[in-house]
Amino acid sequence: MIRWLACATALGALVACSAQAAVPVYGYRVVHAYPHDTSAYTEGLFYKDGYLYESTGEAGESTVRKVALETGKVLQRHDLPPQHFGEGIVDWGTHIVQLTWKDQLGFVYDLASFTQQRTFNYPGEGWALTRDDKRLYMSDGSAVLRILDPETLATVGSLMVTDGDKPVVNLNELEWVKGEIYANVWMTDRIARIDPATGHVKGWIDLSGLLDVSKLPDPYNDVLNGIAYDAQHDRLFVTGKRWPKLFEITLVPKAGR
Repeated sequence: MIRWLACATALGALVACSAQAAVPVYGYRVVHAYPHDTSAYTEGLFYKDGYLYESTGEAGESTVRKVALETGKVLQRHDLPPQHFGEGIVDWGTHIVQLTWKDQLGFVYDLASFTQQRTFNYPGEGWALTRDDKRLYMSDGSAVLRILDPETLATVGSLMVTDGDKPVVNLNELEWVKGEIYANVWMTDRIARIDPATGHVKGWIDLSGLLDVSKLPDPYNDVLNGIAYDAQHDRLFVTGKRWPKLFEITLVPKAGR
């Protein structure tokens, strides 16, 4: 009996290990590189109607911007009060919703004019936002994504993100891509592809080598962070904090985990 249990345990561990190892890893091919403002400490990014919308951080430097993709030119800009550290943004209807880092305070703007419409509160930190057609998803640096009602902005649920049986922490900038949530993992070159129904990581995107951050002024902080998706033309964009480039990439299979 003991030997049978040991074998069963070993078999179970092997199956679990095999299931975990089966999570695919993707590399990338750069389709095009666009200019990116090196003063933009990117915290949030999305693409809408031909333009990029970007939220930048750092107290005293935080903004919401409308940016021309081809040139990187800032076409429209709203500066946050200097005490606030801007974080993720997302569009909902005719509005933009923005988080701040530690102030437990969010802003709602008119999408066209960037005029502030109202504020809202939430507990803990705010890192990033994305959405599907019914709800918003919010990261706070943990392994748990909060699910928000897009009208009231109240938390109505949560989603634990796991790779196999391990929680994935430091979930940062988010983007909804073809029914999955893409999430930058802060301080890494990886993006997690998350199943929004289960929280399981369905795949990893390895962006190692996309940009040599060692040549940036502050390589410790100027890390990968920023995902946007053009659903109409099936284009995926990525960038980082104070990066000189924003990259359009396509995913390619990569051997190994």
